[in-house]
Amino acid sequence: MSIYVHITVPFMNSNKKVDLKIIIIGALGVGKTSLLHQYVHKTFYEDYRTTLGASILTKVIMVDNTPLKLQIWDTGGQERFRSMVSTFYKGSDGCMLAFDVTDMESFESMDDWRKDFLDKVLSQEKDFPMVVLGNKIDISDRQVPQEAASTWCKEKDIPYFEVSAKNDINVAQAFETLARQALARHQGILENYLTESIKLTPDNQPRRKCC
Repeated sequence: MSIYVHITVPFMNSNKKVDLKIIIIGALGVGKTSLLHQYVHKTFYEDYRTTLGASILTKVIMVDNTPLKLQIWDTGGQERFRSMVSTFYKGSDGCMLAFDVTDMESFESMDDWRKDFLDKVLSQEKDFPMVVLGNKIDISDRQVPQEAASTWCKEKDIPYFEVSAKNDINVAQAFETLARQALARHQGILENYLTESIKLTPDNQPRRKCC
């Protein structure tokens, strides 16, 4: 007869810092670098050099009494570097999709960016941690209606934030929402690893007859 022992281990010390990788993707010029620097350094500059490949900043925050160290990857949006940028997706715990509300083309490319990301991380999860940011709401020349962006996100069950990196509107809320999603996923994965069924007697082991 096979015997199984079910072992449950407490999955996490709430005081232990959790490292999470967050990646920001989207078309060229949507303000990914500005969003990152506003969140991490509370600074905004009118002009940033175009990101080639990726740059990384870190920020330590508290979410639900758990300290998190966010490693945030700012990726380049140039089409010619798409294949290189996608190599940075591996190991991501959460994804931030950004577009420019004054640039319809950047919004229309969201499907491609999302599909490319999910394909590269090989995620079959319907609820992989992801948020969408519509940036530059401080500019009056808007092309993407808020309703269109909200509908796109509702169809995919992705939280949507209207943000301004320049005026620091909803930036922290967006990052912390994604961090909370990523933490929940991380905790779920850890629980699955630490909760095991150990088979003590193999099925193919000959049974001993009683004397």
